[in-house]
Amino acid sequence: MAKKVKKSELGLGIRALLSDIEVGDQQQKESALKELTNTVAMLPVDKISINPFQPRQEFDQEALEELSSSIRIHGLIQPITVRSMGGDDYQLISGERRLRASQLADLKEIPAYIRAAANDQEMLELALIENIQRQDLNPIEISITYQRLIDECQLTHEGLSGRIGKKRSTVSNFLGLLKLPPQIQQGLKDKKISMGHAKALNSIQDYALQISVYNEVVKRQMSVRMTEDFVRNLNKPESKGNNGPTSSKLPHEYVAVQDRISSALESKVNLKLKSKGKGQIVINFASDNELNRLLDLFEDNI
Repeated sequence: MAKKVKKSELGLGIRALLSDIEVGDQQQKESALKELTNTVAMLPVDKISINPFQPRQEFDQEALEELSSSIRIHGLIQPITVRSMGGDDYQLISGERRLRASQLADLKEIPAYIRAAANDQEMLELALIENIQRQDLNPIEISITYQRLIDECQLTHEGLSGRIGKKRSTVSNFLGLLKLPPQIQQGLKDKKISMGHAKALNSIQDYALQISVYNEVVKRQMSVRMTEDFVRNLNKPESKGNNGPTSSKLPHEYVAVQDRISSALESKVNLKLKSKGKGQIVINFASDNELNRLLDLFEDNI
């Protein structure tokens, strides 16, 4: 019978703990594994496969090398978590960053919690929860994992909310990020914008306009509040004029000019055409503060 691993016995390794079990005695092996479940043992690094449900897809190489250097000196202090795949093989549940750093440090064995993860859904949930608690996942990685939980584990938004302990509105906001253009999603990953910026951009229905506003937000380093005000003005219904076509009926080249002025002023602009090449440029403002901002902008540039 294999004994549970105490901290003082971590150095023994899993092979030593199971050395008294006959190879052909499968029942005794299973009994020993049950004894080890939810305890810590030293496992061979080359017997641990990567978790296919890992929500984190990108690992900072410099940070990994720094952790690896620390592990070479002090060893891996915090155990990873694995499940048995039968025989001497194990699959990672959580701790991929630590496993990768240990491989870089050329460790042969590392401490691991052995858990009885019954199915793929539990694997996915454990990996997600562990990463949220321990790692700085970017919003897109979280969004992708939420979507996988819904698709692969047949969960509703409400069910997912209960599983991960988040409000339903929070779940919906994250899932909404996956509707954004790839360029904006990459901006979130690179921390060029925040979740607040992305939520404001998501309220813009036009794909091209989303990207245009995103570029302005990044270029001008707009705050979330400025972005919200800017988008709110963009989304206001167009007022119909009596002397010419509405903005929605403007020729394409005039719409481009209108958008360019609007982006430059960070305010809603209506370009109205009249006959014989005449027209109006109407600059909208939503508050006294915004009017003062526009006046300051004009004074600085005139």
